[in-house]
Amino acid sequence: MPGQQAPRPDEAALLAALGTVLDPELRRPITELDMVKSVRIDDGGRVRAVVRLTIAGCPLRGTIRADVAQALGTLDGVTAVDVDLTVMSTEQRQALKERLKGTGGSRGIPFNSPGSLTRIYAVASGKGGVGKSSVTVNLACAMAAKGLRVGIVDADIYGFSVPALLGLTRSGTVQSPTRVDEMILPPVACGVKVISIGMFVTGNQPVAWRGPMLHRALEQFLTDVYFGDLDVLFLDLPPGTGDVAISVAQLLPRAEILVVTTPQAAAADVAERAGAIALQTGQKVAGVVENMSFLELPDGTLMELFGSGGGALLAQRLSRTVGTDVPLLGQIPIDMALREGGDSGAPIVLSGPGTPAAQSLLAIADRLMARPRGLAGLRLGVQPT
Repeated sequence: MPGQQAPRPDEAALLAALGTVLDPELRRPITELDMVKSVRIDDGGRVRAVVRLTIAGCPLRGTIRADVAQALGTLDGVTAVDVDLTVMSTEQRQALKERLKGTGGSRGIPFNSPGSLTRIYAVASGKGGVGKSSVTVNLACAMAAKGLRVGIVDADIYGFSVPALLGLTRSGTVQSPTRVDEMILPPVACGVKVISIGMFVTGNQPVAWRGPMLHRALEQFLTDVYFGDLDVLFLDLPPGTGDVAISVAQLLPRAEILVVTTPQAAAADVAERAGAIALQTGQKVAGVVENMSFLELPDGTLMELFGSGGGALLAQRLSRTVGTDVPLLGQIPIDMALREGGDSGAPIVLSGPGTPAAQSLLAIADRLMARPRGLAGLRLGVQPT
């Protein structure tokens, strides 16, 4: 009848709406994480929800409040929404950690568990300045935009740049991760979970560590940081074949090496060493990416500023060296939009997907996504009856 009020939603409907709200860091429904303390609706259609935060200083409390209010406010019969925030008790935080990491909160590396299907790419280069970090970030964002669950470990301890490339730096300050006791929740940018040493230093302070400290930092990133179930994990390695490359091989023996080079023959010579380390570590080489391949001029001609053929030459050499086919996954042209996107923290595959560089990066991401994940060695839990 005209003027008749819509029926008020019951508690089950309210909880169902809250089930669509994801914790911004854990990327799981807040109902599943036991973050909803209570939700009630009065006779006038006003809803009051009480949500538990993991810690009192949760940096994304405003996001959670807004998402809860929006989810409840869309229900027919709801006239207003009040969201109160409280904090989990010690016991509730412990229960949350066990829900996420299992009873006892194992501190092992989850990506090494027998049942893990996470594909791990260690992005390497022989020398600096070839755009390795930009390639890493854009490939990760491209895959996340396709619906994959993606994480990045910025393993370039001395030259960390991933937070800035993803827009996690504001006024010279890098967004810090949330700590739930000893568990670290990585910030999320562009749908990608990210951890970097830059989140633990003040300003532009240099990191001056020897090998054992580098190994310990990388180990802590892989054990204490909760990434959840990932489809793909990228590690942005420092240039060369030093301590971090060796530590990655020890800590993540299933990681595949993705080598970035430029077309210059001299750069390819150096990059070959970064890929050939697979012979010593027993890792696979996933492929080669050639960056800065050419500059397209207004008349359509291609200017090869750094020469040509370096990527293909490197792929051929590595194929002979490691004894398996190492493909040239793609060639990325020089594109001012790619540099601008890095400076502004807006990856080009998202901010300018139609640009030549973005199209090349998206094609490379598609090739990596299309590679089948083997089930060799995995326990499927099938038993005879």
